[in-house]
Amino acid sequence: MEPTNFIARDNIWKNHIEKEEDAAKTWAEKWGFFKTPLEKLIGEEKKKDAKPKLQLPDHLQIRPVTPVEKYIKVLPSPPIPKTTQGFIGWRSAVPELALEDNYQMQSCKGAVGSKK
Repeated sequence: MEPTNFIARDNIWKNHIEKEEDAAKTWAEKWGFFKTPLEKLIGEEKKKDAKPKLQLPDHLQIRPVTPVEKYIKVLPSPPIPKTTQGFIGWRSAVPELALEDNYQMQSCKGAVGSKK
């Protein structure tokens, strides 16, 4: 084990404490603006730059959101198998739930473009 020089360690500790105290004294000058609320910093500039809202023509206005239920209908799944072996392909055993038909991928059941 290396011998410890208590005096050197004490001086290093004192230097650390002095640096921390100096940083605490000068913090407000350098970084005090972080304590200022954003509204006060932006203040009048934001209000001056605000543009008046224009009324858009009907053909440019955003239409209301259409509910998802109109396009996607989720029907109940077949009963859950009682064994783990039955989980393999349990949904594909029902022809209406198959995701592949004649080597072509289909969308999920009830999605746009799926067969009924």
